[in-house]
Amino acid sequence: MIIDGKATATAIKAEIAEEVARIVASGGKRPHLAAILVGHDGGSETYVKNKVIACEQCGFTSTLIRYEADVTEEELLRKVDELNRNDDIDGFIVQLPLPRHISEQRVIEAIDYRKDVDGFHPINVGRMSIGLPCYISATPNGILELLRRYHIETSGKKCVILGRSNIVGKPMATLMMQKRQPGDATVTVCHSHSTNLKEECRQADIIIAAIGTPHFVTADMVKPGAVVIDVGTTRVPDSTRKSGYRLCGDVDFDNVAPLCSAITPVPGGVGPMTICSLMKNTLSAGKKEFYQ
Repeated sequence: MIIDGKATATAIKAEIAEEVARIVASGGKRPHLAAILVGHDGGSETYVKNKVIACEQCGFTSTLIRYEADVTEEELLRKVDELNRNDDIDGFIVQLPLPRHISEQRVIEAIDYRKDVDGFHPINVGRMSIGLPCYISATPNGILELLRRYHIETSGKKCVILGRSNIVGKPMATLMMQKRQPGDATVTVCHSHSTNLKEECRQADIIIAAIGTPHFVTADMVKPGAVVIDVGTTRVPDSTRKSGYRLCGDVDFDNVAPLCSAITPVPGGVGPMTICSLMKNTLSAGKKEFYQ
């Protein structure tokens, strides 16, 4: 079974748009998402453009704030503070990565956690880890939604997560351990220093690959009937494409897919769900669902 993230994201955005229409029709406020983009990184440009389009599809107001790559950390922090105090903006994101002269952690911690729809602030990360309502970072939340909508059983299953980043690996491990469905799994986190990595993967009922290496997961690492979720999106040069590149996942899809009971493709799997989760967080922010 191919897990279609694109179709799932389209359905969820339609559900959000319906709810926003009801809110506005009853005199409520239209949710407002702002995004700060620094520099001209190709991947970041694409992500932010897609976020603006998704806002239109969901019926949100969106604001894009751009800075050149030489913006000072002080100026960026002043803008963050301004957005924190702007009551019209329900949630905002600072697109990562940032230029090297700016501390990403300092910027993340400067964002009001009540508007942190990316779910990166330590307060949201801490609340997530103990199962309290909060904004959950978009990619892990999108993966949970795919598991939920495709009725993939996770309780009691062995789940191996490849990668330990703050954005995907660590929150994914925390969420898969929570006492709820999807979740309730026995979780192993593997990374570049793990020994017996292939053996760990071969025992897994669910593999979530977020290691950032194209075709890292090969057929000899996957047991028959496993569920494989591919988070990888590496740009690989491809002269046959108009863009000059193609997106490549962490999984050797052609050889792994025949073994799986369910698998996400790249593109069209986890990627669309990431932006969709950001939209869900923005709707929650507009409704003041978690924080007053």
